[in-house]
Amino acid sequence: MLQKGKIVKYIVWDLETDHSATDWCSILEIGCILLDSNFKEEQRFQARCRLPDDRVPTATALCINRTNVDLLTKSNLSHYQLINQIEKLFKFWSKGQPTTFIAYSGINFDSEVIRKEFFKSLKDPYIENTNGNQRHDALNVVRAAFALDEKILNSELNDKGNISMKLESLSRLNGFDAKDSHSALVDTENTCNVLGLIKQKQPNLWNHYLKTASKQTVESIMKSENLFTVTEYFYGRSRLFLTAPLHPKNFNHPVYKWAQVVDLRFDCEKLFALSYSELKAKMKESPKFLRTIRSNKAPIILDSSYAMKVDPYNKLDPVLLRKRAVLIKNNEKFANDVCNILQENAEEKMQTQSQEDPEPEETIYTGFASPKDKFLFTKWHEADWKDKLGMLDKFEDNRYAYFGSRILFNEVPDILPKDMYKKIKRKVAERILSTSKEKWTTVNDFYVDCDNLREDDNKMFSFKTKDEKLKFLDGINDYVMNLELKYQDA
Repeated sequence: MLQKGKIVKYIVWDLETDHSATDWCSILEIGCILLDSNFKEEQRFQARCRLPDDRVPTATALCINRTNVDLLTKSNLSHYQLINQIEKLFKFWSKGQPTTFIAYSGINFDSEVIRKEFFKSLKDPYIENTNGNQRHDALNVVRAAFALDEKILNSELNDKGNISMKLESLSRLNGFDAKDSHSALVDTENTCNVLGLIKQKQPNLWNHYLKTASKQTVESIMKSENLFTVTEYFYGRSRLFLTAPLHPKNFNHPVYKWAQVVDLRFDCEKLFALSYSELKAKMKESPKFLRTIRSNKAPIILDSSYAMKVDPYNKLDPVLLRKRAVLIKNNEKFANDVCNILQENAEEKMQTQSQEDPEPEETIYTGFASPKDKFLFTKWHEADWKDKLGMLDKFEDNRYAYFGSRILFNEVPDILPKDMYKKIKRKVAERILSTSKEKWTTVNDFYVDCDNLREDDNKMFSFKTKDEKLKFLDGINDYVMNLELKYQDA
């Protein structure tokens, strides 16, 4: 039986941003709640900031989170000030105690955003999962809870006939106030509410759901357990799989470092008998015998008994399933062959990828900051603005000098030398005024999005009338028009 993990504190949080692309979006609002080990609230925090002048928002994102032109321009905090407050708060709340950070669908969005915003703000980006902290995803917990009991919460079906696991839907149907969904603090409150119901209704599973909040715990399970249940979500449904990990010496994907497990519905002895080329072909077939556990993305791993109760495993002899698991776990050659094939597949994929040099904003995972640059981060933030300017050329990594200069451009443009100011302004203009298809939002992208929203009466978001929506769109359109004028002479 898998052992229970120990949690002391939780930080449940949510972000609202100006874009859905994590490399290019900016945080506009944060809501977060600190809870004790019993999931009882201790403190809460909410803040908004102005949008920096060097980027263009998407009209759709602003409609979703109701960020009008006043909120874009008149909030008390600048973007840099908000990032500083978030870092200070997260460090204070998690100081000296194991803390699990939880957001709803956060592993792939909120966590990525905060990492990249910290990276671009000359801060340690991994605050959620270092210094004893760990991170989890509320949506993973919800999906697992439904996989075990489809009636765990009141729910409704989506357009495809599957249970809707949207936070707004679950909150509304279970008696919580969801009328201001997509407000950061309201979404944070409802994440707490929905998780609290699951904790109440499945108390024996709560710690099992959350124990895989760290990559190290997942890898420990891979090494110590012969078989277990994993939950996956695809085609709109949560499913249970009975799986066995590869040999302890070679169970991770050689490139992505995610654990590889074998679905025990498959006859492993037939897999062992395949030649290398036959195995490579087999790995491309569907259904797949090999499943990936994204070790650093809070997968849900449960005792083997749960999957053994469901089709197709309940039709197989439990003794046979356990035998297969032992055979897989002990076959080092099979594990080596699988991982070599995964290596080859990854290399083939990389050869077909774009050879364009990435922009600095896209390079968070290309290398860690050096000890010298990490030391300079603290000194840079402590310095006054003029000293910050003088310290830019001391960074070993040019990316940090670039990010620091952009912070100065947005916060205190008047202190920049004229040639430096003009160079940065020209670079911003090249980006936002581009008429090509770019990764970031251009002025033209915004106008197209805004015009489409004006014409589409099916996209009302939370607006009560079309006139209300049009007035909102006119306001943010004027904002972007002024931004365009500012950079036309760069």
